[in-house]
Amino acid sequence: MNTPSNAVPGPSLAAAATPPRPFYWSVRRELWENRSLYLVPAIAAGVALVGFLVASRHLPENVRKAAAVDPNVQYSLLTASHDYVAALLIVVTVITGAFYCLDALHGERRDRSILFWKSLPVSDTTTVLSKAAIPFVVLPVIAFCVILATHLLMLLMATLILVSNGENPAILWAQAPLFRNPLVLIYGLITLTIWYAPVSAWLLLVSAWAQRAPILWAVVPPLVLAAIEKIAFNTTYIGAMLRSRLSGGFSHAFLIRAKDAAAQGDGGAHDRMSQAFNAIPDPAKFVSSPAVWIGLVVAAALLALAVWLRRRRDPI
Repeated sequence: MNTPSNAVPGPSLAAAATPPRPFYWSVRRELWENRSLYLVPAIAAGVALVGFLVASRHLPENVRKAAAVDPNVQYSLLTASHDYVAALLIVVTVITGAFYCLDALHGERRDRSILFWKSLPVSDTTTVLSKAAIPFVVLPVIAFCVILATHLLMLLMATLILVSNGENPAILWAQAPLFRNPLVLIYGLITLTIWYAPVSAWLLLVSAWAQRAPILWAVVPPLVLAAIEKIAFNTTYIGAMLRSRLSGGFSHAFLIRAKDAAAQGDGGAHDRMSQAFNAIPDPAKFVSSPAVWIGLVVAAALLALAVWLRRRRDPI
């Protein structure tokens, strides 16, 4: 007599045996719940494209001028708008990341969804690290993709405008940042993310701790400490540290040539932007900077505190 088979189809068994990936799905949850992470940079790119289209009325004249000048001047003359757009999108992405970090752990306590998420087999460490992955990994990737896509659209729009005016767009494509410095853009985004790591970790910590108005708790205490230091000791170490952490990443990651630094004193904003985007990447200088490693250690400590707080904080 034949015995009934107990075999289970292979794919179903494999699917049942596949372990869950809490970190992966936690990151995807953040993207599902925070569409502003990619919508805000996309909207900023759309606004920048409208501004570029309006400014392109001068493009044919600039191309005629560029044909008779040095190639370095050509880059500044023809593609300065690309640099401005890249800078705008990077700033928008940084601001988007800051607001996300402030709400990441505070929002789930405010709407009490933390009770549901804590009932799932996902550790507090995984939850906090998945939220930290947004400013540390996801947003730089989004910024890179949006910047490249925007630059490509700008080139296509400029090409159509030049062709319709009887001008040759070859000189414009030869100077396009899309092809000249994508690696510099990647390097800049990576170093910027590393430099801002303690800031992002601090905002996540405040988000896990604050009962209300996390933006005030994130901003006011450092400013109060800087003011107390100035009043009590007439020194500005805390203020200098804050300024350096918020705006000093570029000087640690890039090398500005002496002639470019001297030119910044008598050039306008147009020249300074071109010099900034044509600065020389200096990975050795960045990696050897103690401020970089101190920042990473501080970021790790702040994230550990955020995990500890998330484990103990109750809904608001």
